Amino acid sequence: MPEVTNADLMDMMASDNSPSGISDRIKDILFNKSAEKIDDIKPNVAANMFDQGEPEEEEVSDTADSAEPVEET
Repeated sequence: MPEVTNADLMDMMASDNSPSGISDRIKDILFNKSAEKIDDIKPNVAANMFDQGEPEEEEVSDTADSAEPVEET
């Protein structure tokens, strides 16, 4: 699909092209731009989500295990 510029869109509007055709062209442009951006960030997102290496161990503090028993008098 050839690149459509703002001037091309203005020409389409000035030459009385159908509103649905103009709308479709704008949607195509936006879809292509968003697809390019998604393709650009896919590798980074995939690396962050699936390439984490070894899982980090979380420190769990059990206060019940470390508490000293209370003596009753």
